[in-house]
Amino acid sequence: MKKLTIIGGGPAALMLAAQLDTKKYQVVLCEKKKTVGRKFLVAGEGGLNLTYYSSLKELTANYSPSEFMDPIIRQFTNEDLISWLGDHGVPTFTGSSKRVFPVTGLKPIEVLNKFVTNLSTKKIEFQLGTKWIGWNEKGHLCFEGSGAIESDIVVFAMGGASWKVTGSDGEWAKPFTACGVSVRPFRPANCAFGVDWNKNFIKAHEGKPLKNIALAYNGYFSKGELVISKFGLEGNAIYALSQKIQEALRAKESTVIYLDLKPTMTVDQIRAKYHSSPLSDVTEVLKRDLNLNRTSIALIKQFSDKNTFLDPDLLVKTIKSVPVIIHSADELDKAISTLGGIALDEVDENLQLKKIPNTYAIGEMLDWYAPTGGYLLQACFSMGFVLAKHLNGLDIGHK
Repeated sequence: MKKLTIIGGGPAALMLAAQLDTKKYQVVLCEKKKTVGRKFLVAGEGGLNLTYYSSLKELTANYSPSEFMDPIIRQFTNEDLISWLGDHGVPTFTGSSKRVFPVTGLKPIEVLNKFVTNLSTKKIEFQLGTKWIGWNEKGHLCFEGSGAIESDIVVFAMGGASWKVTGSDGEWAKPFTACGVSVRPFRPANCAFGVDWNKNFIKAHEGKPLKNIALAYNGYFSKGELVISKFGLEGNAIYALSQKIQEALRAKESTVIYLDLKPTMTVDQIRAKYHSSPLSDVTEVLKRDLNLNRTSIALIKQFSDKNTFLDPDLLVKTIKSVPVIIHSADELDKAISTLGGIALDEVDENLQLKKIPNTYAIGEMLDWYAPTGGYLLQACFSMGFVLAKHLNGLDIGHK
């Protein structure tokens, strides 16, 4: 029997372990924290969004690069995940936003415990509080405070570089780089972006939501919600554009996104409603006839001049396209996920590292991007499943 070592205890690692043939492999899962799934639990604090229910074409189009993720997702789809979860005691429901969650009352820790309980029946050995620090001169695995370990196959699933408290600190990049593996610098993804608010604006509107809005940026669009923070803007609408905004901020000090406060109405519809109002005060027209709240109206005032606000035609166009100046991304450790990691051309079609034999990498360690909304977890689960399928099919012979 071959020894297979998994380093990391997140969703990708847990799915991999759940699917591996333990009659074929002696599986050891090493996690530097004292419990597995720490980031999984933190992600679930606001609602454990497990996947997104849509067609495969729509689902895979949200990944970047989609050509990398498409064949992986197609081998373990959103429907496959929902079915798998149900079979393992985690029934789900799909919300109006197409996001998939555990049924009401099933807490993230209970979901995680079901995963771990399932693994205990498969004779998976857990080595918790075990921090991997690199390889020795023989290529054996080295762990902090203990001797080197030889393993026939190694799978790394150590996460990205955000939320360090959960164990995802990106320190693993150094030994990989020392082995000649290209690791791209980590940058925040699915994060807040900085805006230089007017002092009076932020004093009055910090923490206020902007619901049912849309954003446009360089030909890309997203719908959802935003929240005004002292730092800037956060929320799923801007997270969906974070990769594109980050690309621009690498080249220049600021960039402009365009906020549509009435995405369900055309400019002509807004104009007709505005001109049909019996009210003369602009602010009152915006409140009563166009149903814009105080925060939305204040945003318009901050990012337009007095002439625009008093000119109905210019104002109507601005409602559909408020120019918000973005100057930076939030700090890396506050990001939901990260850009960067092992370059995709460093792994083959089976996620095996080309420069380190019998070694694989899955999950957020690799340089791919997905927005929030269940896409991140779906991809991690899919990678774990697909790699297990490949490893189970190997002709490994006998040691």
